[in-house]
Amino acid sequence: MPAHPGYSTRRGHNLLIDHVTPLTLGLALEIQKEVEARAGECDRLYRQEVEQARYQSDLARRRYMNVDPDNRLVADSLEAEWNEALRSYADAQERYEKRRQDELAGPNAMQRAAISNLAQDFPRLWKDTETSDRDRKRMVRLLIADVTLLKEDVVVAEVRFNGGATHTLKLPLPQPAWMLYQTSSEVLAAIDAFAENHTDDEIAALLNERALLSGKGQPFDTRIVARLRKDHQIASLYRRLRHRGMLTREEIAERLDVQCETIKRWRRAGLLVAHRCDKNGRTYLFEPPGPDAPKKFQHQDKTRRRLAASTQSSTATTI
Repeated sequence: MPAHPGYSTRRGHNLLIDHVTPLTLGLALEIQKEVEARAGECDRLYRQEVEQARYQSDLARRRYMNVDPDNRLVADSLEAEWNEALRSYADAQERYEKRRQDELAGPNAMQRAAISNLAQDFPRLWKDTETSDRDRKRMVRLLIADVTLLKEDVVVAEVRFNGGATHTLKLPLPQPAWMLYQTSSEVLAAIDAFAENHTDDEIAALLNERALLSGKGQPFDTRIVARLRKDHQIASLYRRLRHRGMLTREEIAERLDVQCETIKRWRRAGLLVAHRCDKNGRTYLFEPPGPDAPKKFQHQDKTRRRLAASTQSSTATTI
């Protein structure tokens, strides 16, 4: 059965089985007639095999009877051929008789009732978890000759069964892949809320702690969170902090009239309030400096005062 884009073969078969339940018993009878017709054809072929073996046996016999008895070499060879032909004839007759006995025995009343019950209970057997996909395919081949799909505002499936019956199904158009794997609104709302104070890697960890999954059923990582933010226009922590008035390293260095390396050292020393904006800690934004912010050469003045105090103490001790 040809597949339509967006439909799995398994899903299409399930829909079909649900719609054709009332037809299965009649189809089973049609299939039984087909099996009987094929059995008759097999019987004819077996009879032809027996007739051919008998003809070969008679031909070998005539050849042997017409040979010169004094020509022992040829006579022995023809006798062996005759014996082989007789064995082939006997084997063919035995196979034919055995098959005839099996056909005459046929299914008994209990077996016929089981076949009818199976036909009526076709959907249960199809949906049974112990039924393998291979067996389901064989069941479909027994039931269906072919399916023609027409794409309109819906998908129209014209089903032709092995008994000659037809059935028409109308199925909704398949959803595009982006809708099948669309991330839930709950997850998107959580990403938006977490992005107020967290980086993408921290957001991924928070989502995984809550056992939330992506549209494809995957746990979150930095890459997935970043892609979802971009696709759904969710502002990053960096953009949110900038909107709140946070300064880059260059901007705060200009305000405090120091070098960028000095800002880096002051951040590490905890003299400036900074916010990490990426996974690797390469980007920081700084809160605007207040009246207690460090000043240029402030640490050098403290060093000078400590050295002066130390020098005065040493001089007093010497006197």
